[in-house]
Amino acid sequence: MFFKLATVAQRHQFDEIIDVRTPAEFAEDHIPGAINCPVMSDEERVRVGTLYKQVSPFEARKVGAAIAARNIARHLDEQFARHPKSWRPLVYCWRGGQRSGSMAIILAQIGWAAHQLEGGYKAYRHQVLADLATLPQQFRFRVISGPTGSGKSRLLAALAAQGAQVLDLEGLAAHRGSVLGRLPDVTQPSQKRFDSLLDVALQAFDPTRPVFVEAESKKIGFVSLPDALYSRMHDSECLQLEVPLAARVEFLKRDYDFYLSEPERLVTQLGFLRNVHGKAQLEAWAALARGGDFDTLVGELLTGHYDPLYLRSQGKHYTQAVQPLAVPALDDATLQQVASQLAG
Repeated sequence: MFFKLATVAQRHQFDEIIDVRTPAEFAEDHIPGAINCPVMSDEERVRVGTLYKQVSPFEARKVGAAIAARNIARHLDEQFARHPKSWRPLVYCWRGGQRSGSMAIILAQIGWAAHQLEGGYKAYRHQVLADLATLPQQFRFRVISGPTGSGKSRLLAALAAQGAQVLDLEGLAAHRGSVLGRLPDVTQPSQKRFDSLLDVALQAFDPTRPVFVEAESKKIGFVSLPDALYSRMHDSECLQLEVPLAARVEFLKRDYDFYLSEPERLVTQLGFLRNVHGKAQLEAWAALARGGDFDTLVGELLTGHYDPLYLRSQGKHYTQAVQPLAVPALDDATLQQVASQLAG
């Protein structure tokens, strides 16, 4: 063997991490910081896999080797040519097999200290799941709770600006956590990608300092929180924001301005409430949206849907050491003042 093996724990010791899997595999999830230099495209991998099953492993390897050689040569010309002899790359594929082996052996033959990740992405994925099962217990969370429109995410941003440790779950999930929470023109990460991003965030925290996090349900859009984190959050101190209704309405109009400019998008999303509210109610809300009466619409959605939902869930979730926190307004200055008090 012309190259050496490295473990997942040693991945930070290398100058660059090279993921040789297909673009689709890389997009689903990858080791943070890795670059994608596939030895086969998505289509080429399907072609070789079909040959393997329908003709023979030997024929598949012949075709696969030719494809891999061409792609590796391209990466050498376009991606690696400027690297000095001291460059130390770590190469991985799905489970440390032929794809990463073919890249690593050529890089090592050239003279670079190339290593192959033992167990590949599969080993990394196992490590992420192990981290997410244990890391949350190391931290003291302070959970920011409150009904819809209380400015929880904005308060977290203000806390981060004050230097506090903040776990922005909705930011990692690219979703605001409700039926209207899907962000326009933004695709949520896969569950595996969300887990990787969450693992990186947790690894960066200092266990001796509190971590502020927004109260969330088990699922944020299409991704789920790890059981250990969800349980730890529910056992943590909870700060319940108390904000006047008028301030919440104005805040939501600013925060969801993309719905105000595209009422039909809002009407479509309101359709997902059909199992909760009758046809007449949904039609009335749709008429308010199309008529531009967003003050009335937002107020009714809060008092008629979100607030009752929040009150029902309060007795079941985030009930440990609940502390009310009065927030008179949701402008930047007020949120910064509140954040300063909490961070201090």
